[in-house]
Amino acid sequence: MKLTESAADTQGTIISVGGDDHFMNRITSIGITEGTPFQTVRNDKKMPVLIYLRETLISLNRADAERIEVNVR
Repeated sequence: MKLTESAADTQGTIISVGGDDHFMNRITSIGITEGTPFQTVRNDKKMPVLIYLRETLISLNRADAERIEVNVR
């Protein structure tokens, strides 16, 4: 499932991150890597996706969140 499909208060793990080299450098530099546990804090339509991971609250635009595959519990 894509990160944009996860509901608020959902916990899971990052399965894969896809994109060009620029995107991969940017996204991995903020700690979003395969195998990292996360919690979706907020996911309202037409708004950025808020996730909590590695003791940090991160806001991702929807286009970036579409490139991230997750496994939810």
